[in-house]
Amino acid sequence: MGIFTKFIAKLSGSSTANPLDWQELESELIAADLGPLLTSKIINEAKSIKGDDALASLTSILGNQLSKKSRSLNQSGITSVIVVVGVNGTGKTTSVAKLAAHLKNQGSSVLLAAADTFRAAAVDQLQTWGKRIGIEVIAGKPHAEPASVVFDAVTQAIKSSVGFLLIDTAGRLHNKSDLMDELSKVKRVIEKSLPVSEVLLVIDGSTGQNGITQAKIFLEAVDVTGLIITKLDGSARGGIALAIESALDIPIKFLGTGESISDLHPFEPANYLSGLLQA
Repeated sequence: MGIFTKFIAKLSGSSTANPLDWQELESELIAADLGPLLTSKIINEAKSIKGDDALASLTSILGNQLSKKSRSLNQSGITSVIVVVGVNGTGKTTSVAKLAAHLKNQGSSVLLAAADTFRAAAVDQLQTWGKRIGIEVIAGKPHAEPASVVFDAVTQAIKSSVGFLLIDTAGRLHNKSDLMDELSKVKRVIEKSLPVSEVLLVIDGSTGQNGITQAKIFLEAVDVTGLIITKLDGSARGGIALAIESALDIPIKFLGTGESISDLHPFEPANYLSGLLQA
């Protein structure tokens, strides 16, 4: 990414940044999807940086914008239930499959629930992934009620004593009240038998500030505990991860960086900040 590379070079040693440098940095930060408010905050704090500690100081300033909450997956009892939410097109269903593969590779048993029943393609996609990675997928009839699929999946999860039940939910945003009602109903069905360990929201990193807007809508519908950011491929717009955590104080737990089933990785703040600060 290296958004700050040139700027650090100007500050290092005996050099100082002039007004044009600050304007250039402001333009670069906004272009990198940090947004105007966070950009202004970072620049105001950065103006106190001394040349001999530019890298360390800027690392600290940026790190303070990241959430301090745990990035580990919450687990509860024999079976941990993870509900995955997000707008259609963000890579939500694929992220569910990638997370399932990640957990399986760590030695956990996993069950999948295809509760995005309003999109037949989503159900087919998850079933295809399930066969490919060797994980059972619970699905209902076409256009079945999501809650009924979830009920069957929870029943099977308890019967099989699986370590994780991952639930792919519908991502319609055309009617916010419908979204809230649907997600609330799914959660109630789960919690009659098992606690919900995590609600992970999938955000498409390439959508920039619009991703934060989407996130706020889901936050009104359900208690989001963590984020999966997809399509964050190391481009110059990688600042969106920092902007999201600063705005929402919800920890990013995984990054989706490609199309392969293995292209899902735990979010590591130190590596991320290093990418922003260095070429």
